[in-house]
Amino acid sequence: MEFFAKKINDPATQATACAIVTVSGKQLSKNGQTLDRATGGMLAAAIKRGDLKPDAGSTLLVQTPAGTPAQRVLLVGVGKNRKVSQHEIRKILNASLRALTAANTRDAIFYLSELAEGSEAARALYQRLATTAVTSVYRYSETLSTKVARPALKKVTVDVGASTTATGARKALSQGKAIGNGTNEARELGNLPGNYCTPNDLAKRARAMARASDKLSCKILDEKQMKALGMGSLLSVTAGTVEPAKLIVMEYAGAAKSKRPVVLVGKGITFDSGGISLKPGGKMDEMKFDMCGAASVFGTMSALLDMDLGINVVGIVAAAENMPAGNATKPGDVVTSMSGQTIEVLNTDAEGRLVLCDALTYAERYQPKAVIDIATLTGACVVALGKPAAALYANNDKLATQLIEAGEKTLDRAWRMPLWDEYQAQLKSNFADIANIGGPEAGSVTAACFLSRFARKYHWAHLDIAGAAWMGGAAKGATGRPVGLLSQYLLDQA
Repeated sequence: MEFFAKKINDPATQATACAIVTVSGKQLSKNGQTLDRATGGMLAAAIKRGDLKPDAGSTLLVQTPAGTPAQRVLLVGVGKNRKVSQHEIRKILNASLRALTAANTRDAIFYLSELAEGSEAARALYQRLATTAVTSVYRYSETLSTKVARPALKKVTVDVGASTTATGARKALSQGKAIGNGTNEARELGNLPGNYCTPNDLAKRARAMARASDKLSCKILDEKQMKALGMGSLLSVTAGTVEPAKLIVMEYAGAAKSKRPVVLVGKGITFDSGGISLKPGGKMDEMKFDMCGAASVFGTMSALLDMDLGINVVGIVAAAENMPAGNATKPGDVVTSMSGQTIEVLNTDAEGRLVLCDALTYAERYQPKAVIDIATLTGACVVALGKPAAALYANNDKLATQLIEAGEKTLDRAWRMPLWDEYQAQLKSNFADIANIGGPEAGSVTAACFLSRFARKYHWAHLDIAGAAWMGGAAKGATGRPVGLLSQYLLDQA
Protein backbone atom coordinates (compact mmCIF):
# COMPACT_ATOMS: atom_id res chain seq x y z
CA MET A 1 0.00 0.00 0.00
CA GLU A 2 1.28 3.45 -0.94
CA PHE A 3 0.69 6.64 1.06
CA PHE A 4 0.86 10.24 -0.12
CA ALA A 5 0.38 13.60 1.56
CA LYS A 6 -0.27 16.97 -0.01
CA LYS A 7 -2.08 20.24 0.57
CA ILE A 8 -5.23 20.24 -1.56
CA ASN A 9 -6.73 23.66 -2.27
CA ASP A 10 -9.77 22.47 -4.20
CA PRO A 11 -11.09 18.93 -3.49
CA ALA A 12 -13.53 19.25 -6.40
CA THR A 13 -10.61 19.03 -8.86
CA GLN A 14 -8.98 15.92 -7.37
CA ALA A 15 -9.53 12.67 -9.27
CA THR A 16 -10.03 9.67 -6.97
CA ALA A 17 -12.15 6.56 -6.64
CA CYS A 18 -13.41 7.88 -3.30
CA ALA A 19 -13.11 11.06 -1.25
CA ILE A 20 -13.67 10.76 2.50
CA VAL A 21 -15.14 13.79 4.28
CA THR A 22 -16.53 14.29 7.75
CA VAL A 23 -19.95 15.33 9.00
CA SER A 24 -20.41 16.83 12.47
CA GLY A 25 -24.02 16.46 13.45
CA LYS A 26 -25.61 17.48 10.13
CA GLN A 27 -22.85 19.88 9.16
CA LEU A 28 -20.46 18.98 6.36
CA SER A 29 -16.80 19.93 6.79
CA LYS A 30 -15.46 22.71 4.55
CA ASN A 31 -13.99 20.17 2.14
CA GLY A 32 -17.29 18.32 2.21
CA GLN A 33 -19.13 21.52 1.31
CA THR A 34 -16.83 22.03 -1.66
CA LEU A 35 -17.54 18.52 -2.89
CA ASP A 36 -21.23 19.01 -2.22
CA ARG A 37 -21.30 21.96 -4.60
CA ALA A 38 -19.51 19.84 -7.22
CA THR A 39 -22.25 17.18 -6.93
CA GLY A 40 -25.13 19.64 -7.19
CA GLY A 41 -26.01 19.34 -3.49
CA MET A 42 -26.27 15.54 -3.37
CA LEU A 43 -24.32 15.24 -0.13
CA ALA A 44 -26.30 17.83 1.81
CA ALA A 45 -29.54 16.35 0.52
CA ALA A 46 -28.58 12.87 1.77
CA ILE A 47 -27.72 14.28 5.19
CA LYS A 48 -30.96 16.26 5.33
CA ARG A 49 -32.95 13.08 4.54
CA GLY A 50 -31.33 11.40 7.54
CA ASP A 51 -29.42 8.84 5.45
CA LEU A 52 -26.38 9.33 7.67
CA LYS A 53 -26.63 8.79 11.41
CA PRO A 54 -24.91 11.51 13.47
CA ASP A 55 -22.88 9.02 15.52
CA ALA A 56 -19.08 8.89 15.33
CA GLY A 57 -18.15 6.14 12.90
CA SER A 58 -21.39 6.12 10.89
CA THR A 59 -20.83 6.08 7.12
CA LEU A 60 -22.72 6.75 3.90
CA LEU A 61 -21.25 6.11 0.45
CA VAL A 62 -22.58 8.46 -2.24
CA GLN A 63 -22.13 7.82 -5.98
CA THR A 64 -21.38 11.15 -7.65
CA PRO A 65 -22.66 12.30 -11.07
CA ALA A 66 -20.74 11.21 -14.17
CA GLY A 67 -17.79 13.46 -14.88
CA THR A 68 -17.13 14.36 -11.22
CA PRO A 69 -13.41 13.86 -10.47
CA ALA A 70 -14.27 12.06 -7.21
CA GLN A 71 -16.25 9.03 -8.38
CA ARG A 72 -17.72 8.50 -4.91
CA VAL A 73 -17.80 10.41 -1.66
CA LEU A 74 -17.80 8.64 1.68
CA LEU A 75 -19.53 10.68 4.39
CA VAL A 76 -18.29 9.80 7.87
CA GLY A 77 -20.03 10.95 11.03
CA VAL A 78 -17.82 12.40 13.77
CA GLY A 79 -20.45 13.09 16.42
CA LYS A 80 -22.31 16.25 17.33
CA ASN A 81 -20.44 19.56 17.52
CA ARG A 82 -17.84 18.65 20.08
CA LYS A 83 -14.19 17.73 20.26
CA VAL A 84 -13.57 14.29 18.80
CA SER A 85 -11.87 11.90 21.23
CA GLN A 86 -9.05 9.54 20.33
CA HIS A 87 -11.42 6.60 20.81
CA GLU A 88 -13.85 8.20 18.34
CA ILE A 89 -11.06 8.85 15.84
CA ARG A 90 -10.27 5.14 15.94
CA LYS A 91 -13.93 4.37 15.25
CA ILE A 92 -13.97 6.88 12.38
CA LEU A 93 -10.86 5.39 10.75
CA ASN A 94 -12.00 1.80 11.19
CA ALA A 95 -15.45 2.55 9.80
CA SER A 96 -14.02 4.44 6.82
CA LEU A 97 -11.71 1.60 5.89
CA ARG A 98 -14.45 -1.00 6.27
CA ALA A 99 -16.60 1.02 3.89
CA LEU A 100 -13.76 1.33 1.38
CA THR A 101 -13.16 -2.43 1.55
CA ALA A 102 -16.86 -3.18 1.04
CA ALA A 103 -16.90 -0.87 -1.99
CA ASN A 104 -13.81 -2.55 -3.46
CA THR A 105 -12.06 0.83 -3.66
CA ARG A 106 -8.50 0.91 -5.00
CA ASP A 107 -7.56 4.47 -4.05
CA ALA A 108 -8.93 7.13 -1.73
CA ILE A 109 -8.28 10.68 -0.53
CA PHE A 110 -8.90 11.40 3.15
CA TYR A 111 -9.97 14.95 4.11
CA LEU A 112 -9.61 14.68 7.88
CA SER A 113 -7.38 17.61 8.87
CA GLU A 114 -10.16 19.27 10.88
CA LEU A 115 -10.01 16.35 13.34
CA ALA A 116 -6.54 17.39 14.51
CA GLU A 117 -5.67 20.55 16.42
CA GLY A 118 -2.01 21.37 15.88
CA SER A 119 0.83 19.69 14.04
CA GLU A 120 1.53 17.02 16.67
CA ALA A 121 -2.09 15.87 16.71
CA ALA A 122 -2.14 15.88 12.91
CA ARG A 123 0.94 13.71 12.66
CA ALA A 124 -0.51 11.30 15.20
CA LEU A 125 -3.72 11.17 13.15
CA TYR A 126 -1.88 10.35 9.92
CA GLN A 127 0.31 7.78 11.62
CA ARG A 128 -2.78 6.06 12.99
CA LEU A 129 -4.52 6.25 9.62
CA ALA A 130 -1.61 4.49 7.91
CA THR A 131 -1.40 1.81 10.59
CA THR A 132 -5.14 1.21 10.44
CA ALA A 133 -5.16 1.09 6.64
CA VAL A 134 -2.34 -1.46 6.49
CA THR A 135 -3.81 -3.69 9.19
CA SER A 136 -7.26 -3.50 7.58
CA VAL A 137 -6.08 -5.37 4.47
CA TYR A 138 -4.46 -8.29 6.34
CA ARG A 139 -6.02 -11.68 5.60
CA TYR A 140 -4.72 -15.05 6.78
CA SER A 141 -4.18 -17.55 3.95
CA GLU A 142 -1.10 -19.63 4.73
CA THR A 143 -2.83 -22.95 5.47
CA LEU A 144 -5.91 -22.46 3.25
CA SER A 145 -6.16 -24.35 -0.05
CA THR A 146 -7.82 -21.32 -1.63
CA LYS A 147 -6.09 -18.07 -0.82
CA VAL A 148 -8.24 -15.27 0.57
CA ALA A 149 -8.42 -12.21 -1.66
CA ARG A 150 -7.02 -9.08 -0.04
CA PRO A 151 -8.98 -5.83 -0.17
CA ALA A 152 -8.41 -3.72 -3.26
CA LEU A 153 -7.14 -0.58 -1.50
CA LYS A 154 -3.63 0.20 -2.79
CA LYS A 155 -3.25 3.98 -2.57
CA VAL A 156 -4.15 6.39 0.21
CA THR A 157 -3.69 10.16 0.00
CA VAL A 158 -4.22 12.60 2.85
CA ASP A 159 -4.98 16.29 2.58
CA VAL A 160 -2.75 17.90 5.21
CA GLY A 161 -4.80 21.08 5.49
CA ALA A 162 -3.26 23.84 7.59
CA SER A 163 -2.37 21.71 10.63
CA THR A 164 1.01 20.36 9.51
CA THR A 165 3.39 20.23 6.57
CA ALA A 166 3.28 17.65 3.81
CA THR A 167 6.78 16.56 4.84
CA GLY A 168 5.68 15.98 8.42
CA ALA A 169 2.59 14.11 7.27
CA ARG A 170 4.62 11.88 4.94
CA LYS A 171 6.97 10.93 7.77
CA ALA A 172 4.01 10.09 10.01
CA LEU A 173 2.41 8.02 7.26
CA SER A 174 5.68 6.17 6.69
CA GLN A 175 6.01 5.38 10.39
CA GLY A 176 2.39 4.32 10.59
CA LYS A 177 2.85 2.03 7.60
CA ALA A 178 5.89 0.42 9.26
CA ILE A 179 3.94 -0.16 12.47
CA GLY A 180 1.04 -1.61 10.48
CA ASN A 181 3.32 -4.00 8.62
CA GLY A 182 4.97 -5.01 11.89
CA THR A 183 1.56 -5.62 13.44
CA ASN A 184 0.58 -7.81 10.50
CA GLU A 185 3.85 -9.72 10.85
CA ALA A 186 2.99 -10.45 14.48
CA ARG A 187 -0.57 -11.46 13.53
CA GLU A 188 0.69 -13.85 10.87
CA LEU A 189 3.11 -15.54 13.26
CA GLY A 190 0.45 -15.80 15.94
CA ASN A 191 -2.08 -17.27 13.54
CA LEU A 192 0.20 -19.98 12.18
CA PRO A 193 -0.59 -23.41 13.68
CA GLY A 194 1.92 -25.09 15.94
CA ASN A 195 3.09 -27.50 13.25
CA TYR A 196 3.89 -24.57 10.93
CA CYS A 197 5.48 -22.34 13.56
CA THR A 198 7.99 -24.24 15.69
CA PRO A 199 11.01 -22.87 17.56
CA ASN A 200 13.13 -23.84 14.56
CA ASP A 201 10.78 -22.02 12.18
CA LEU A 202 11.08 -18.86 14.29
CA ALA A 203 14.87 -19.19 14.20
CA LYS A 204 14.79 -19.45 10.39
CA ARG A 205 12.63 -16.34 10.19
CA ALA A 206 15.06 -14.39 12.38
CA ARG A 207 17.99 -15.43 10.19
CA ALA A 208 16.11 -14.34 7.07
CA MET A 209 15.40 -10.93 8.61
CA ALA A 210 19.08 -10.50 9.44
CA ARG A 211 20.19 -11.47 5.94
CA ALA A 212 17.91 -8.79 4.50
CA SER A 213 19.36 -5.92 6.57
CA ASP A 214 22.88 -4.68 7.23
CA LYS A 215 21.70 -3.22 10.56
CA LEU A 216 20.39 -6.50 11.98
CA SER A 217 22.44 -9.45 13.15
CA CYS A 218 21.15 -12.73 14.51
CA LYS A 219 22.43 -15.61 16.59
CA ILE A 220 20.59 -18.75 17.65
CA LEU A 221 21.46 -20.64 20.81
CA ASP A 222 20.63 -24.34 20.75
CA GLU A 223 19.90 -26.54 23.76
CA LYS A 224 23.55 -27.57 24.16
CA GLN A 225 24.60 -23.92 24.36
CA MET A 226 21.75 -23.11 26.75
CA LYS A 227 22.78 -26.00 28.99
CA ALA A 228 26.36 -24.69 29.05
CA LEU A 229 25.00 -21.31 30.18
CA GLY A 230 23.02 -22.95 32.98
CA MET A 231 19.53 -22.29 31.57
CA GLY A 232 17.96 -25.13 33.52
CA SER A 233 14.67 -23.31 33.93
CA LEU A 234 14.09 -22.77 30.19
CA LEU A 235 15.24 -26.30 29.37
CA SER A 236 12.84 -27.79 31.94
CA VAL A 237 9.93 -26.58 29.81
CA THR A 238 11.13 -28.23 26.64
CA ALA A 239 12.07 -31.56 28.25
CA GLY A 240 8.90 -33.35 27.13
CA THR A 241 8.89 -32.40 23.45
CA VAL A 242 10.77 -33.57 20.37
CA GLU A 243 11.01 -29.97 19.13
CA PRO A 244 14.32 -28.48 20.34
CA ALA A 245 14.15 -25.12 22.08
CA LYS A 246 15.88 -22.08 20.60
CA LEU A 247 17.04 -18.85 22.18
CA ILE A 248 16.81 -16.35 19.33
CA VAL A 249 18.81 -13.14 19.63
CA MET A 250 18.38 -10.30 17.11
CA GLU A 251 20.60 -7.23 17.47
CA TYR A 252 19.63 -3.99 15.69
CA ALA A 253 22.45 -1.44 15.47
CA GLY A 254 20.97 1.96 14.67
CA ALA A 255 23.23 4.05 16.89
CA ALA A 256 26.80 4.10 18.14
CA LYS A 257 28.01 1.00 19.97
CA SER A 258 28.40 3.10 23.11
CA LYS A 259 24.64 3.66 23.27
CA ARG A 260 23.02 1.16 25.61
CA PRO A 261 20.26 -0.85 23.94
CA VAL A 262 16.63 -1.41 24.74
CA VAL A 263 16.07 -5.16 25.07
CA LEU A 264 12.75 -6.77 24.14
CA VAL A 265 12.19 -10.27 25.49
CA GLY A 266 9.36 -12.38 24.06
CA LYS A 267 7.76 -15.54 25.38
CA GLY A 268 7.79 -17.95 22.44
CA ILE A 269 5.86 -21.04 23.53
CA THR A 270 4.81 -22.20 20.08
CA PHE A 271 2.31 -24.61 21.59
CA ASP A 272 1.35 -24.95 25.24
CA SER A 273 -0.36 -28.17 26.29
CA GLY A 274 0.32 -27.35 29.92
CA GLY A 275 2.79 -30.22 30.15
CA ILE A 276 2.10 -32.75 32.92
CA SER A 277 -0.31 -30.16 34.40
CA LEU A 278 -2.38 -30.72 31.28
CA LYS A 279 -4.81 -28.04 30.16
CA PRO A 280 -8.51 -28.82 29.56
CA GLY A 281 -9.23 -29.87 25.98
CA GLY A 282 -11.68 -27.07 25.24
CA LYS A 283 -9.99 -24.21 23.34
CA MET A 284 -6.59 -25.87 23.65
CA ASP A 285 -6.18 -25.11 19.94
CA GLU A 286 -5.83 -21.47 20.95
CA MET A 287 -2.58 -22.34 22.72
CA LYS A 288 -0.80 -21.80 19.41
CA PHE A 289 -1.23 -18.14 20.40
CA ASP A 290 1.03 -18.64 23.42
CA MET A 291 3.94 -17.33 21.35
CA CYS A 292 2.32 -13.95 20.70
CA GLY A 293 4.86 -12.25 22.96
CA ALA A 294 7.59 -13.56 20.67
CA ALA A 295 5.49 -12.57 17.65
CA SER A 296 5.32 -9.01 18.95
CA VAL A 297 9.11 -8.91 19.23
CA PHE A 298 9.42 -10.03 15.60
CA GLY A 299 6.79 -7.50 14.53
CA THR A 300 8.46 -4.67 16.43
CA MET A 301 11.88 -5.53 15.01
CA SER A 302 10.31 -5.50 11.53
CA ALA A 303 8.79 -2.05 12.17
CA LEU A 304 12.10 -0.85 13.58
CA LEU A 305 13.92 -1.89 10.40
CA ASP A 306 11.36 -0.10 8.22
CA MET A 307 11.54 3.08 10.30
CA ASP A 308 15.35 2.96 10.38
CA LEU A 309 15.49 4.47 13.85
CA GLY A 310 18.71 5.77 15.40
CA ILE A 311 18.60 3.49 18.41
CA ASN A 312 20.10 0.16 19.48
CA VAL A 313 17.61 -2.63 20.19
CA VAL A 314 18.06 -6.30 21.06
CA GLY A 315 15.21 -8.75 20.54
CA ILE A 316 15.42 -11.99 22.54
CA VAL A 317 12.90 -14.79 21.94
CA ALA A 318 12.75 -17.80 24.23
CA ALA A 319 11.16 -20.36 21.89
CA ALA A 320 9.98 -23.77 23.07
CA GLU A 321 7.08 -26.20 23.10
CA ASN A 322 5.48 -27.37 26.35
CA MET A 323 4.36 -30.98 25.99
CA PRO A 324 3.70 -33.96 28.31
CA ALA A 325 5.90 -37.03 28.02
CA GLY A 326 7.70 -39.59 30.20
CA ASN A 327 10.70 -37.31 30.42
CA ALA A 328 8.73 -34.08 30.93
CA THR A 329 9.24 -31.93 34.00
CA LYS A 330 6.91 -33.02 36.83
CA PRO A 331 5.09 -30.93 39.43
CA GLY A 332 7.39 -30.79 42.44
CA ASP A 333 10.61 -30.96 40.44
CA VAL A 334 13.27 -28.40 41.30
CA VAL A 335 15.30 -26.74 38.52
CA THR A 336 18.18 -24.28 38.57
CA SER A 337 17.92 -21.09 36.55
CA MET A 338 20.76 -19.31 34.76
CA SER A 339 20.85 -16.81 37.63
CA GLY A 340 21.58 -19.63 40.06
CA GLN A 341 18.22 -19.34 41.79
CA THR A 342 16.42 -22.65 42.25
CA ILE A 343 12.76 -22.99 41.32
CA GLU A 344 10.17 -25.50 42.54
CA VAL A 345 7.89 -26.23 39.59
CA LEU A 346 4.52 -26.60 41.30
CA ASN A 347 2.61 -26.32 38.04
CA THR A 348 4.13 -27.12 34.63
CA ASP A 349 1.46 -24.96 32.98
CA ALA A 350 3.14 -21.89 34.50
CA GLU A 351 5.91 -22.38 31.96
CA GLY A 352 6.14 -18.90 30.43
CA ARG A 353 7.89 -17.47 33.45
CA LEU A 354 10.31 -20.41 33.39
CA VAL A 355 11.56 -19.58 29.90
CA LEU A 356 11.47 -15.84 30.46
CA CYS A 357 13.52 -15.84 33.66
CA ASP A 358 16.55 -17.31 31.90
CA ALA A 359 16.11 -14.93 28.96
CA LEU A 360 15.97 -12.01 31.41
CA THR A 361 19.22 -13.16 32.99
CA TYR A 362 20.79 -13.49 29.54
CA ALA A 363 19.76 -9.87 28.82
CA GLU A 364 22.13 -8.63 31.55
CA ARG A 365 25.14 -9.04 29.23
CA TYR A 366 23.91 -6.13 27.10
CA GLN A 367 24.01 -3.64 30.01
CA PRO A 368 20.61 -2.47 28.78
CA LYS A 369 19.04 0.93 29.06
CA ALA A 370 15.76 -0.91 29.69
CA VAL A 371 14.35 -4.42 29.33
CA ILE A 372 10.73 -5.08 28.41
CA ASP A 373 9.37 -8.60 28.38
CA ILE A 374 6.14 -9.46 26.59
CA ALA A 375 4.16 -12.59 27.33
CA THR A 376 0.75 -14.22 27.19
CA LEU A 377 1.43 -15.12 30.78
CA THR A 378 -1.71 -15.53 32.90
CA GLY A 379 -5.44 -16.12 32.64
CA ALA A 380 -5.67 -13.95 35.75
CA CYS A 381 -4.69 -10.96 33.59
CA VAL A 382 -7.71 -11.60 31.35
CA VAL A 383 -10.00 -11.76 34.38
CA ALA A 384 -8.58 -8.49 35.72
CA LEU A 385 -8.46 -6.38 32.55
CA GLY A 386 -10.24 -8.24 29.75
CA LYS A 387 -9.22 -7.48 26.17
CA PRO A 388 -8.74 -3.68 26.04
CA ALA A 389 -5.53 -3.41 28.08
CA ALA A 390 -2.32 -5.30 28.70
CA ALA A 391 -1.17 -5.52 32.30
CA LEU A 392 2.00 -3.52 32.92
CA TYR A 393 4.43 -4.15 35.77
CA ALA A 394 7.69 -2.26 36.22
CA ASN A 395 10.49 -1.70 38.70
CA ASN A 396 11.04 1.84 37.37
CA ASP A 397 8.41 4.57 37.35
CA LYS A 398 9.84 6.49 34.40
CA LEU A 399 9.87 3.40 32.19
CA ALA A 400 6.30 2.56 33.21
CA THR A 401 5.14 6.08 32.37
CA GLN A 402 6.86 6.00 28.98
CA LEU A 403 5.16 2.72 28.06
CA ILE A 404 1.74 3.89 29.23
CA GLU A 405 2.11 7.11 27.20
CA ALA A 406 3.16 5.13 24.11
CA GLY A 407 0.08 2.96 24.54
CA GLU A 408 -2.17 5.99 24.81
CA LYS A 409 -0.73 7.50 21.63
CA THR A 410 -1.41 4.33 19.67
CA LEU A 411 -4.51 3.20 21.62
CA ASP A 412 -2.60 -0.05 22.22
CA ARG A 413 -3.10 0.45 25.91
CA ALA A 414 -1.54 -0.91 29.08
CA TRP A 415 -2.61 -0.46 32.69
CA ARG A 416 -0.07 -0.43 35.50
CA MET A 417 -0.51 -3.08 38.17
CA PRO A 418 1.09 -3.38 41.64
CA LEU A 419 4.46 -5.03 42.13
CA TRP A 420 4.56 -4.85 45.90
CA ASP A 421 6.79 -6.90 48.19
CA GLU A 422 3.72 -8.16 50.04
CA TYR A 423 2.92 -10.42 47.07
CA GLN A 424 6.38 -12.00 47.04
CA ALA A 425 5.50 -14.08 50.11
CA GLN A 426 3.08 -16.13 47.99
CA LEU A 427 6.05 -17.54 46.06
CA LYS A 428 7.71 -19.08 49.12
CA SER A 429 8.87 -22.68 48.75
CA ASN A 430 10.14 -25.12 51.37
CA PHE A 431 12.27 -26.89 48.77
CA ALA A 432 13.70 -24.17 46.52
CA ASP A 433 14.50 -20.47 46.48
CA ILE A 434 11.19 -19.73 44.81
CA ALA A 435 8.03 -21.50 43.61
CA ASN A 436 6.79 -20.93 40.09
CA ILE A 437 3.21 -20.17 41.17
CA GLY A 438 1.81 -18.18 44.06
CA GLY A 439 -1.62 -19.70 44.64
CA PRO A 440 -5.07 -18.69 43.40
CA GLU A 441 -4.98 -15.03 44.44
CA ALA A 442 -3.51 -12.23 42.27
CA GLY A 443 -2.10 -14.67 39.71
CA SER A 444 -0.93 -12.04 37.25
CA VAL A 445 0.75 -10.10 40.05
CA THR A 446 2.63 -13.07 41.50
CA ALA A 447 3.78 -14.07 37.99
CA ALA A 448 5.26 -10.59 37.59
CA CYS A 449 6.78 -10.83 41.08
CA PHE A 450 8.46 -14.08 40.00
CA LEU A 451 10.00 -12.39 36.95
CA SER A 452 11.08 -9.35 38.96
CA ARG A 453 13.54 -11.52 40.89
CA PHE A 454 15.47 -12.04 37.66
CA ALA A 455 15.42 -8.37 36.61
CA ARG A 456 17.03 -6.63 39.54
CA LYS A 457 20.11 -5.41 37.66
CA TYR A 458 18.35 -3.07 35.21
CA HIS A 459 15.20 -1.06 34.57
CA TRP A 460 12.55 -3.59 33.65
CA ALA A 461 8.91 -3.77 32.60
CA HIS A 462 6.66 -6.76 32.02
CA LEU A 463 3.63 -6.72 29.71
CA ASP A 464 1.14 -9.52 30.32
CA ILE A 465 -0.77 -9.62 27.03
CA ALA A 466 -2.90 -12.72 27.65
CA GLY A 467 -6.08 -10.71 27.05
CA ALA A 468 -4.80 -8.42 24.32
CA ALA A 469 -2.90 -10.83 22.06
CA TRP A 470 -5.75 -12.66 20.35
CA MET A 471 -9.49 -12.79 19.88
CA GLY A 472 -11.64 -15.90 20.18
CA GLY A 473 -14.97 -16.94 18.68
CA ALA A 474 -15.98 -15.97 15.16
CA ALA A 475 -13.21 -13.35 15.04
CA LYS A 476 -10.55 -15.81 16.20
CA GLY A 477 -7.08 -14.60 15.38
CA ALA A 478 -4.01 -12.80 16.65
CA THR A 479 -4.29 -9.03 17.11
CA GLY A 480 -0.59 -8.17 16.69
CA ARG A 481 -0.57 -6.27 19.97
CA PRO A 482 1.46 -4.75 21.51
CA VAL A 483 3.54 -3.96 18.40
CA GLY A 484 1.93 -0.51 18.28
CA LEU A 485 2.85 0.31 21.88
CA LEU A 486 6.40 -1.05 21.58
CA SER A 487 7.08 0.67 18.25
CA GLN A 488 5.84 3.99 19.59
CA TYR A 489 8.01 3.60 22.70
CA LEU A 490 11.06 3.04 20.49
CA LEU A 491 10.08 6.03 18.33
CA ASP A 492 9.86 8.18 21.43
CA GLN A 493 13.25 6.94 22.65
CA ALA A 494 14.88 7.59 19.27
